[in-house]
Amino acid sequence: MAAKLFERESHLATLTDMLCSARQGRGQLALISGAVASGKTDLLDRFAERALAGDVLLLETAGSRSERELPFGLLKKVFDNATMSPRARTEAIALLDGVDTDEESDAPTRLRTMSRVSSVLLQLAEGRPLVITVDDVHWGDRHSLQFLLHLARRVRQAKVLVVLTESTRLRQEQLMFHAELLRQPNCGRLRLHMLTESGVARVLGAWVSSPVATRLAPECHRLTGGNPLLLRALMDDWRADGEHGESLQRPVPGEAYAQAVLGCLHRGVPDALTIAQGIAVLGDANCPVLLSELLGLNAGAVEQGVQDLHQSALLEGGTFRAPAARTAVLAAAPATTLAALHRRAAQLLHSDGAAVLEVARHLVAARWDAERWAVPVLREAAEYALVEEELEFALRCLELAHSASQDGPARAALKTRLVSVAWRLGPVSAETHLPQLADELEAGRVASRDLALSVSYLLWSGRLEQAADAVARLSADGRTASGRPGGTAGEDAWGAALAATAQWLTAVSPPLRNRVPTLGAVDRATATGPRDLAGEAYAQSAAALTAALGSGQTHRAVFEAERVLQRYHLSDNALQPLAFALMALVYAERIDLAQTWCERLLGECASRQVPTWQAVLSAVRAEIALRQGDLTVAAHQARTALSRISPAGWGVAISLPLATLIEAETGMGRYDEAMMLLEHPVPDGLFQTLLGLHYLRARGRYHLATGRYHAALGDFDACGDLMTAWRVDTPHLVPWRMDAAETWLALDETERAYALAEEQMRRSPGNRGLRGALLLILARGDDLRRRLPRLKEAVEILENGDNRLRLAHALGELGRGYRALGDFNRARVLVRKAWHVAKACGAEPLCRQLIPSHGEGAETAAPAAQAAGDAAQPEVDALTEAEARVALLAAHGNTNREIASKLYVTVSTVEQHLTRIYRKLKVKRRRDLPAKLADSSLTGIA
Repeated sequence: MAAKLFERESHLATLTDMLCSARQGRGQLALISGAVASGKTDLLDRFAERALAGDVLLLETAGSRSERELPFGLLKKVFDNATMSPRARTEAIALLDGVDTDEESDAPTRLRTMSRVSSVLLQLAEGRPLVITVDDVHWGDRHSLQFLLHLARRVRQAKVLVVLTESTRLRQEQLMFHAELLRQPNCGRLRLHMLTESGVARVLGAWVSSPVATRLAPECHRLTGGNPLLLRALMDDWRADGEHGESLQRPVPGEAYAQAVLGCLHRGVPDALTIAQGIAVLGDANCPVLLSELLGLNAGAVEQGVQDLHQSALLEGGTFRAPAARTAVLAAAPATTLAALHRRAAQLLHSDGAAVLEVARHLVAARWDAERWAVPVLREAAEYALVEEELEFALRCLELAHSASQDGPARAALKTRLVSVAWRLGPVSAETHLPQLADELEAGRVASRDLALSVSYLLWSGRLEQAADAVARLSADGRTASGRPGGTAGEDAWGAALAATAQWLTAVSPPLRNRVPTLGAVDRATATGPRDLAGEAYAQSAAALTAALGSGQTHRAVFEAERVLQRYHLSDNALQPLAFALMALVYAERIDLAQTWCERLLGECASRQVPTWQAVLSAVRAEIALRQGDLTVAAHQARTALSRISPAGWGVAISLPLATLIEAETGMGRYDEAMMLLEHPVPDGLFQTLLGLHYLRARGRYHLATGRYHAALGDFDACGDLMTAWRVDTPHLVPWRMDAAETWLALDETERAYALAEEQMRRSPGNRGLRGALLLILARGDDLRRRLPRLKEAVEILENGDNRLRLAHALGELGRGYRALGDFNRARVLVRKAWHVAKACGAEPLCRQLIPSHGEGAETAAPAAQAAGDAAQPEVDALTEAEARVALLAAHGNTNREIASKLYVTVSTVEQHLTRIYRKLKVKRRRDLPAKLADSSLTGIA
């Protein structure tokens, strides 16, 4: 192939000149030196082809590492050529077989035999020039090399050319042969180097166009160093990729490249592969002493081996040229060898004081039970890995450290940290570790700083009773638990942590108050132990939650919640306290503050690769959007939350995003989607938590929207029963009385609805937002004279509130009230405003309820347009928007009074519009309108 000659033309010309000299009876010796895979064999093959074209006798052979100990093995292969005469071959082989190679004292006999064998070759050269090529002569056996030196001294006056190739790295016993050969006056040495960047570009020109070859040459030279074998393999990978545009595609090392790298190593000295494995494990060869200690080799041999790898262009600057090369070397090493190297590397690096992350990477890669010294290294490395967002690696470090540690507080602390890191990736990842964490908790080995965090994980996973029993058992044990410091300081820290944990547990799951004893918090002003900030976060978040659900404690709830949000940053310990602090703001009806803080926290974790944090905050953001009436954003955020954690990983907390999404889909009229969400299984413990009430209410709202009124009442009443039993009967959590009142209205049970609405209003006299919503219910059955004032008050209240969807309902009801009063202009303005607010919220059912013609026109005009074509388009275009609405409704069979009612205009106005419509469309009767309006251009007009 022509590509083999790039930047080798001068070498080929030199060999050709030497062959010309040999033809004239001046024998020549050529020694071609070069690193592994530098192209020696390619040059030798091309010269052999040229020599055969000139009518010469060519005898070819090649050295082999496996035949290095075979006496005269290389020389016998010279005579085993089909081009040699049978008589000469037989004679030479017979002479060589008769030599006793075992006796050192029989040297004269061997010399005589060599002379006779040389004579056989010289006789062959008398007829025509003789060319002998020996590839990889450095792998030749000792006796064959002696013969080649003997022959070299006898060919000066013969038509013989001997061409040898050798590696740049020679064994000690080969140095004398090399030196003696070069002493011959007729010996010429040719050195091969790797291809330059321009040479690489010329090689690439055989595959791609010249401009593309010039563009790709720098990158290809960087990946191969000009090594012809690697370059061909790289291009093979490029072609194996299939269809590609050569102007855009960049060669990427693949399988062929990896095999070429291994081929270079196997063709080198025996230590080359071992040294390459050591470099691949360490990452570089910048410390030969460390590399030699790792491999158990002499430092000099290692330095020479590294130099050989550089000469072969496998290394550059002490590292592999391409990550694919390092990967290939590691993949080819036996698993046991690789594990032993990583284990030894970790020990050496630790002894040298290397960075803990570097040591830990080797410990994890070794996949073995670490020794005692490795536990603190792995723990510290895990923390550094978390800073670098390497969650999987941090998890592996902690798992290895935990398996190597002994039972006790340190092992319990590792298990807690392990669960928290796994929880970052997804609660499902932490699930397998929770039973062991529960055992450590019950044994009292969990440190005070990890107590609340450990219990929160059990609570999240649905192990409510197990968490409550553990806290109760620990509180009942008056002694200082094993592993905890004694004395006042230790007792104070433990008591504060236990109190915070119990407070958190019973706030999130009120039924557990019967299982967990009431514990008083330690007074921080008099406590002597170190402050447990993690425990305080849980205690303060629980206090905010409790205050938000209490009567008349809104200001305290906001104060406690903001204290948590201002004091703590996102972390494993602070995530759940921060989330419930946000929910406390929601329950305290400070939606504006909740949104600001939630978006700030979401922005904080946007650049962090922590799916669980993003999921929890997205679920809270969805609830905030739902309470603002923004159904579209609520659905989007809830779906985002559910996509970042699998349903199985949400545990009892799935009630928050799932309930929000069900209620949002219901409000948007997507009842099939809501039904599918309700079919998702939920854990039993869900209904023992505050968030479970959200799910019950969402299910009830779905039943109410789809006409299953008694099922809806069952869910709303269940909310009421639970909230009463838990002593959290506040509409800030779930307005179950208002929901039940709506349901009774749907059942035409007005008195029951009013009773519930009025009771709720008495219970919450200062709640303006709730009053606005309740006024809508109370106004529905009133006479017109009393209805309008209530509706006006409701609109006034809700316009200053956060829930835009409730405002849309109120505006629509007020518009209907004015329509009933005959004030069509004001009715039209209010209903249109209500429609736009509902549309912005994504409440399509409410939009259709407010202005039915939006739906009717769209559903019937399109089929008519497909049938009629464009014949009446100019006439239809002449209609004004108001005339088009009247025309569509009339065409659909509505009477003038019905049209007036739907469009909030007078009957007289409808009649005037119809007169102009008949004239413009050139029709005389109402029944002619459908044919004239059969055009989709009016679809959606209202």
